[in-house]
Amino acid sequence: MDILAHMLWANYGARVGNKKLEKKKKPLIKLGWVTFFGVFPDLFAFTIPFCIAIFNMLFNSQSLSSMRNHHVLAGGFDIASFLYQFSHSIVIWAVVFIVVWIIYKRPRFELLGWALHIAIDIFSHSAQFYPTAFLSPVSDFKFLYGISWCNIWYMIINYSLLLIVTLYFFKKKKVV
Repeated sequence: MDILAHMLWANYGARVGNKKLEKKKKPLIKLGWVTFFGVFPDLFAFTIPFCIAIFNMLFNSQSLSSMRNHHVLAGGFDIASFLYQFSHSIVIWAVVFIVVWIIYKRPRFELLGWALHIAIDIFSHSAQFYPTAFLSPVSDFKFLYGISWCNIWYMIINYSLLLIVTLYFFKKKKVV
């Protein structure tokens, strides 16, 4: 899924979660952090290759096409795919979640934005474009039959649902 949609779904999920936490008098989910963690997996996987590609374009006279593939290091090493397997792993997320829980002595629900990102990507990526190995490093299993997030129908449905949820929150609070 695209970064904007990941941000919005994580943010809106946290808003719903905060309603439940408010009733139980529990610490609320910080919207800025959950939104950040909603895009963290893609930032982790694609920021370094993007910066390398921009550097190569500016200083090594490479074309814009070098940004289309992520084989930006010598030997064709696909750094984005390498990083993607770690940032899109529910196993790694769970380890981080537990370690952070131990450190803070309570669950940090902001990290659920990261888990939601992984869950969405499992079904919104196909075999042709970054299938999500969500059990890495335990298994390299990937759900290969997802509907690509850049499919026009997927985009229409996704952003229509986001618009409905946005209008709901706007109507509910008059602040989104």
